[in-house]
Order: sequence, then C-alpha cells, then structure tokens
Amino acid sequence: MNHELSLDLVQSSVLAGVLLILGEFARRRVGFLQRFSIPGPVIGGFLFALLLLVLRQADVATVEFDTTLQEPAMIAFFTTVGLTGSLSLVRKGGRLLIVYLLACWTLAVVQNLVGIGLAEVLGVNPLLGIMAGAVSLEGGHGAAAAFGPTAEAMGAEGATAVAVASATFGLVAGSVLGGPLAGWLMKRGKVRVPTLVTASTGSTTTVVDQGSDTGSDSGSDTGRGPETENAEESGSAGYRKLLSTGVLVGVIMVLGTLLGTWFSDTTGFVLPGYVGAMVVAVVFRNLNDRFGWVRLDSGTVDLISGLTLGFFLTMAMMSLKIWELYALALPLVVILAVQVLVLVVFVAFVVFRLLGGNYDAATMAAGMMGHGLGGTPNAMANMDAFNSRFGVRSERAFLVVPLAGAVLIDLVGLPWIVWCMNWVG
Repeated sequence: MNHELSLDLVQSSVLAGVLLILGEFARRRVGFLQRFSIPGPVIGGFLFALLLLVLRQADVATVEFDTTLQEPAMIAFFTTVGLTGSLSLVRKGGRLLIVYLLACWTLAVVQNLVGIGLAEVLGVNPLLGIMAGAVSLEGGHGAAAAFGPTAEAMGAEGATAVAVASATFGLVAGSVLGGPLAGWLMKRGKVRVPTLVTASTGSTTTVVDQGSDTGSDSGSDTGRGPETENAEESGSAGYRKLLSTGVLVGVIMVLGTLLGTWFSDTTGFVLPGYVGAMVVAVVFRNLNDRFGWVRLDSGTVDLISGLTLGFFLTMAMMSLKIWELYALALPLVVILAVQVLVLVVFVAFVVFRLLGGNYDAATMAAGMMGHGLGGTPNAMANMDAFNSRFGVRSERAFLVVPLAGAVLIDLVGLPWIVWCMNWVG
C-alpha cells in the first residue's frame, strides 16, 4: 500500500538540517568518504534519496517536500562566491596563475562542447550533455543542484539527477586518477624532485603563566572574570559582523535577482537569479577593493557560504528523483567516459607543458584532475597525497590551484554554462 507523505516548509527544512549533520558526521568517520572528499550534504541527502527510491519501488511510500528555502539559500551561496572574486588576485598570482586559470576556462568550454556533441550523437537532449559537462564536473555538486532545475524548466527531464550523478562520478574519478597521472608525468618527463632546503635558527620561547593562584580572583568584585568579558565582546563582534555581512549578501541577492529578471525579459536570454547575484557580487567586490566602501570579513563570508551551500545542496540531494536516470544510464556513461579521456589528454599533453613540465607542474596536474572532475577539496587532497609521496610540498601549486579552482574559475565558467543552455535550449 503506497502512502503519500507531504512535508511542509518547516518539516522539510529541519529534515535537511538533520541530514546535513548526519552527512558531515559520516564524512569524518568513514574512511573512503573522507579519502575521496565526498561532501557531507551529498552523503546525507543522497542516501536519503536512495531510501526514497527503495520505498517507491517497493510501493510503500512516496514523499513530497516543500523546498521553498532552497532557492534563497542557493542565491546566497553564489553571492558569497562572487564576493570572493577579486581580480587583484590574478595579478598577485603571477604567470602560473594566469596560465592555470586560462586552462581552467578552456576546460570549461571544452567540457560543454563535448557534452553537447555527444548528446546529439546519442540522441538525448543536449541540455543533459551540459549537465554532464562543465556544470557537474568543474562545477561540482553545487552547480549541479543549481542548474539542474533550470534545465528541467527548459524541458530536460531528469536534468538534476543527471547532473548530480555526474558530479558524484567526477568526485571519485578525479580523486582516483590525479595522483597516478602526476606520477606518470614525473616518470615520463624525468622530472627531478626539488631539493628541500632548511635553515637552522635560534629561537627563544617565552612561557606565560595564565592560571596562577595569585591571579585567580581577578575581577571578583563584579563576579565576572576577564574571560567572561572577552567572550561577550567576541560574541558581540561576531554578531555585528554576521549581521552586516548578512544584510550585504541580502541586498546583493535582491539586486542580482532583479538583474536576472530584467535581462531575461529584455533579451529573451535566460539568466538565472543566482548567476545575476554572483555577477553583482563580483562587480561590488572589485569596486569595493578600489574605493573601500565597506570592510568585508572573509571569515564571516565563508561562514555564510558554508551554511547556505550545505543547506541548499542537502535539500537538492534529498529530493532527487533517482528513477529518472534509468533511461539515461548508457548515454550518461558514454559521455562521462569521454569527458575523463579528454581531461587526461588535456592535462598530460597541454597543461603540464604550459606550466613548465617540472615538479610544480606535476603537482598542479594532480590538482586539475581533482577539480576538473570533482571539486577543489579533491584537488587539494590529490596534491597533498602526491607531495607526501616525495616529501616536498609545492608551495606554488597550493597557492595557484585553490585561487583558480575555487574562486576565479566561475568568472567565465558560469556565464559560459548559461550561454550554452540558452544556445541549445
């Protein structure tokens, strides 16, 4: 007997929060989840979606959610992405950053073209090819959950499920292939590991006694110690930063949504509100860098980014209709297999050489395999494992890869995705 359950706004939101906590807990405790850098929201939400699939196939129950808050959280997340898009970072990163960033942008272009072309050959909606392209691979689960519903609204049934499945495949493939490819490049190019130079210097350590009996009654006249006062001051400062940053994010969200609506109505070219918000945020960030209107606290921006990403991604995962993948299984496998092959060839025979063909280049090759198929955490894990093998850390790689892969890539990647979706849709 099939029971139809319908969760309201509060119930759906609380469920998403619980699944997010469980997913983060599992990520920290389960070895292979941590090793492949699978995000907590994906773990909790996707496992729940699998449970719903089982209940549906067994004709036990179907569940409907109220996902009203998913879109505002998504727009807030992309706003925080835009607030980190300072163009001055490109100048600070030097030649390697520029080369690596151009390679990332080129890869985004190629992945969408490959996806669209193969979708046409295989007889599926080309929008699904984009979902199995830059949306899910360089974009990761965040972009997959964001662009999937947009593609479905444009007529691509099952687009969200395709995008999420592709992103999950990419996370695993990028983590598995990064280290071996970098090692092969080292051996093939006879790359020498740089010598680790250390210098010995004298140092003086000062020990401060913070818990002596003589100072234990400090502040006893008021009944509150300095620790309490400091905690209150810190909490008040944190509240003010969160309030001001949150309001700023909210204002940019409104402006970005209005921009997206106006642009779509004026040109007929679909510009999702979250992309409009990111564009407004990038413009504001770089004008603010120039004129110093407000002081942006990066820690608070990161906090809002993490919370909104976790919430909207979990909600997107838990409401997935996995059964919509059945008819697309074979075409999706073919598209993803070709995408992996293209990336391996691109990294091995183009990017590695352009970056100098040295130890830093090999490390960044491992990183590009990570975020070119999965995400920046995968890139960092790949590079860390590769460098640990040789005992030498590539500081240049650890500066360049996160700047390009987590921040600057979206300056071209997201507009290109939007253009492609309008082109084929």
